[in-house]
Amino acid sequence: MNEQMNAPTSPQPAPSAGAGTEKIMAIVSLVVGVISLCGLFIPIIGIPLGLIGIVLGFFGRRDAEWKTYATVGMALSVVGILLSCVPIGLISVMRLLGPKIGNTFSSISSSLP
Repeated sequence: MNEQMNAPTSPQPAPSAGAGTEKIMAIVSLVVGVISLCGLFIPIIGIPLGLIGIVLGFFGRRDAEWKTYATVGMALSVVGILLSCVPIGLISVMRLLGPKIGNTFSSISSSLP
């Protein structure tokens, strides 16, 4: 009996420190990706949230079971970043072309009888 207790056993694998963190990162990536879609209306939050969603999705893809959620979160985050760039681009174009367009309308209106 004493020999059985002293017999060498195979080492047990150590549990990983972040066993559930990939799952949490995948879900948070999905949620942040959905929220980043609001970047069309509030661009200042869309770009940072999109970047956070991409990073969390990248790390969340390590868990095979939650890989789909992480991938969808990353895709939504990319779309959120792109949607956030639309208002910024429109404002930039309007500021650049605004005076030219204004001058054109002024000349048209002054030429009318």
